[in-house]
Amino acid sequence: MKFLCLGYFDPDAMGGLPKAEIDTLMMSCEPLVHELYKSGHLIFDAGLDLPTMSVRTRSGKLSATDGPFVETKEVIGGVFVIEAHDMDDAIRVAALHPAARMGEEYGWGLEIRPIRMFERR
Repeated sequence: MKFLCLGYFDPDAMGGLPKAEIDTLMMSCEPLVHELYKSGHLIFDAGLDLPTMSVRTRSGKLSATDGPFVETKEVIGGVFVIEAHDMDDAIRVAALHPAARMGEEYGWGLEIRPIRMFERR
């Protein structure tokens, strides 16, 4: 079963760090992510930049709007997809990802959602 993991962070906690410190922090994540890939649990892993756009239909016309769109303290900073047996296993696997380990100091946390795969016809 596949699960989408959304990595949320507090931009105030990360934003005050010098770029060199952020780069060092990200480099320290690479061995953990590599181990997750090697285990076969991690299928896809990506960081997201902060500029966002929303595409919606309004009154029959397509509209694109700059984001962010929800008033929140946290923003999505990364996504990854894992393979796990069930939600308990997904929690175990996701907890190994660096985003789950940087919560207290850098304001990161994960949301885990089962993915429903649609059949191609």
